[in-house]
Amino acid sequence: MTDNAVTLNPADTSTWLPLDGLAPGFDANKAPHTLDLAGRTFTVVDERGTRIRHVFAEHTVAWDYAPGVGDETAPASETDDYEAFLVDDGLYFVQFHHDYLPNEAVSLVLDLRSGRALAVISLIGEPGPGRTAVQQFFVPGLIEEILTTGAEAAPTTSLVGRRVQWVYSTEHAYEHVYLSPSWYSWQCLAGPERGLADTDENTVWQVRPGIYIFAWREKVIPCGSVTIADHRDARNIRSHGVLFGLDASGEVPTHFTFGAFGRLLSTTVHPEQYDPAAIGTAV
Repeated sequence: MTDNAVTLNPADTSTWLPLDGLAPGFDANKAPHTLDLAGRTFTVVDERGTRIRHVFAEHTVAWDYAPGVGDETAPASETDDYEAFLVDDGLYFVQFHHDYLPNEAVSLVLDLRSGRALAVISLIGEPGPGRTAVQQFFVPGLIEEILTTGAEAAPTTSLVGRRVQWVYSTEHAYEHVYLSPSWYSWQCLAGPERGLADTDENTVWQVRPGIYIFAWREKVIPCGSVTIADHRDARNIRSHGVLFGLDASGEVPTHFTFGAFGRLLSTTVHPEQYDPAAIGTAV
C-alpha cells in the first residue's frame, strides 16, 4: 500500500487520483506493439456506407474518412500514431488518438479471419444528468479487402454474474463484478487507489466466442476505457486496453494504453426470474 493510498478518504471523491495520476507504472503488463499490420491497407465500411480507409505503417496509420448516407461527420484525411495488439489468430486491437480532434480516440477491432470490424469511438464532452464526461459509440463494419464470414460483433450479456481479478502491474490490481448489461462494480486491491470502489456504466460486445469488448465510463473521474479480453481460459484471462479522459486540470486530454492478466474468481447464477441479464443490453 502506498502512502497516497493510506491517506485517501474513499467517501471524499475530490481526493481521488486524476487519470494522469494513475498512469505511471499502470502499463507494466501491456503487450508489445505488433508490426503485423505494417504495409497493409484495410477499408472498413459500415451499414450507412461510411468508408474509412486505413493505411498502416510501423507506427502510424493514414486514414481517409468518407461519410455515408445519414452520417453527419465531415470528410477527413489524417495520419495518427497507433498501437496494435495481437489478441488471437488474425484478431487485432488497434488504438489511436486523433491529433486534429484531441477530444476523440478510436479503438478499432480488426478480425482478419472473418473480414469484420468493430470501431469504438470515445468522445470527451461535458458531463450532465444521466451523462458521463466520456461517451462511447459502437460501430460494426466489414473489411472491404477480406471475404466476410461468421457472425457480426454484437452486444452480449455473457459477462453478467462474473467476478474477475485483474493485475496490471506488480503494484496495480483491481477486481470487477459484472452486475448487469449496463453496470459493473470495481474495487482497487493494490496500488494508489487501494480501498476505492465504485459502480459505473459499462457496455459489452462479443467479437469472437469468449472474446469480448468491455468498455466503461466513469462518473467520478472524467474518463472512459475500452478493453478487449480473452475469457476462454478462466484461469488465464488476458486483456488489452486504453484509458482516455481529462488530466488533473480538467482541460488536457490524457490517453494511454495498458494490459492486464486476469482470472475468474467466482460466478453468480441468479434464479431465472431475478436474472439481471434479462434486463436487456445497453449500447
